[in-house]
Parts: sequence; C-alpha cells; structure tokens
Amino acid sequence: MSAGVVAATVIAGIGVGALGVVPHSLAAHLETLAEVFLGVVLFAIGIEIGQSREAWRAIRRLGVRALLVPAGVAVGSLGGAGVAGWVLHLPLRHAGAIGAGFGWYSLSGIMLTRLVNLETGALAFLSNVAREFLAILVTPLVARSFGRAVAIAPGGATTMDVTLAVVVRAAGPEVALVAFINGVVLSSLVPIMVTILGAR
Repeated sequence: MSAGVVAATVIAGIGVGALGVVPHSLAAHLETLAEVFLGVVLFAIGIEIGQSREAWRAIRRLGVRALLVPAGVAVGSLGGAGVAGWVLHLPLRHAGAIGAGFGWYSLSGIMLTRLVNLETGALAFLSNVAREFLAILVTPLVARSFGRAVAIAPGGATTMDVTLAVVVRAAGPEVALVAFINGVVLSSLVPIMVTILGAR
C-alpha cells in the first residue's frame, strides 16, 4: 500500500468519524474488528516471511554476520526512541515500543492502539510514517557521508520492500542482499518487541 493511499485512508476515516456517519451500534464493535484484522495481518506477515526462502538461505549462508546490521539498526532505533521519549516526557517503555516499529507504521500503530491507547498508537503511526519518508530522502546522503552499509539503517524494516530500491540506488547492488535480510529480521522482530515493550 502506497503512502498516498495510507494518508487518504486515514483522512477519510477522520472525516467519517467527525461527521458521525458510522452508527454507534457499529462504532462500539470497532475495537473488536481491529483486533480481528490485526490477527489476520499478523498471520499474513508470518506467511510472507516464511515464504522468503531466498532470505532464509542467505541468512544461513552468512551466519551470525547476517544479524549484525539489523542488530545495530534495532539498538539505534530503540536508543533514539528512548531519547525522544525523554524529551517528550513519554514513559520509556512506550517510547521504546514506538521505536520498535522500525518504520512499519501500519502494524505498530494498530498494535499500540490495542496495547496502550489511541494516542500512543497514533504517535507510533505518525513516527514510523515519518521514518519511511525520511529514509527515502536521506538515504543517498547517508550513503555518501557514512558509507554503503550505514545507508541501510534509515529504512529499518522497510528495506525488504518499500525502501530497498532507494538503498540499492544510493549504495549499489552489493548491499541489496544485506538490506533485504535487514528488513526480514526487523519485520520479524516488530510484533514481538512492540508487544513486549507496549504491554501494560
């Protein structure tokens, strides 16, 4: 789903909610519907990751080295989120849970709405949308200034799909496999870490 479609969907939802178009009888069940859809999304994610046989073969071939880049990106994301949370006076766990979205705005937003509250879910959504947009903008600059491997970091979990082409264009085809593995590993961690950090 493109960023434009996501933005249009959210704006449409805000408009429908503000106009009171949805009957209260249906609105009362929206939380349950969100939980059902979240379960479907997580199941689909599992299928997609499980079917990425090339990525799993590459991870086995590279061994522990394949985990160094996503480990560094994860630590940097959580550390940065912790600092931002301190500035904004957010609970450390909730700030970490937002950072643990690793750029996957749709999943982290839905999960934290369920696990914490609507405000935290909205902040996770907006923060991770902003990360994806910033990754598209700054990846070429990062590649030139800090090196090709570092250019993988801004995209986080999105380097397996949305920002993979951006990373390859900025840093060269040599980093494509590492970027893809980075995205697979971080995408696998998102539901686990968001749940652990966001749980009350």
